Amino acid sequence: MIQRDEIFLAVSGSARQASTNTALLNAIADAAPSGCRVEVYDRLAGLPVFCPDAEADPLPAPVADFVARVERCDGLIISSPEYVRALPGGLKNAIDWLVSRDEIVFKPVVLVHASHRGNDMLEQLRLVLSTVTRNFHPELFLRFDLMKRTPREIGEVLAEPEKRRAVEDFLQAFARFCKACRTEVSER
Repeated sequence: MIQRDEIFLAVSGSARQASTNTALLNAIADAAPSGCRVEVYDRLAGLPVFCPDAEADPLPAPVADFVARVERCDGLIISSPEYVRALPGGLKNAIDWLVSRDEIVFKPVVLVHASHRGNDMLEQLRLVLSTVTRNFHPELFLRFDLMKRTPREIGEVLAEPEKRRAVEDFLQAFARFCKACRTEVSER
């Protein structure tokens, strides 16, 4: 049997151009071990504000693209800043576009975090994700303190052997979780 790569969609919850979260996800993608491929999605700012009236086909083009990416991936990795002790509006908006769709219901989802702060947002995000997917894995979590670093510095930090190994272990654990989730769905 031919093994295929696990494909993860890494969603940045930040709309900033030089986002710490996007830089973290890009560094994770660069450190992905054999058997794992990470595609970074950093276009939340391009999604229109969610409106149930707009859920009919055809979806707005940016939403259709986002939904297709979610559908094609084996699992989602989300990294987000905390804004005023809460989930950023852009990330919540993206999740709202998925709520009534089948693409998210059984999708494995994990979190990574780029700060020593942000626990209020993480708590809210965990609640939201455990509501929209049956396969949110709250215990599989990766955190680095990368605040106030440039994207280049973040890449250098994650290239350090100990941190690179942590990323590889995290992605391999997520790959195993995704495979287990697929097996469970196929046995239904």
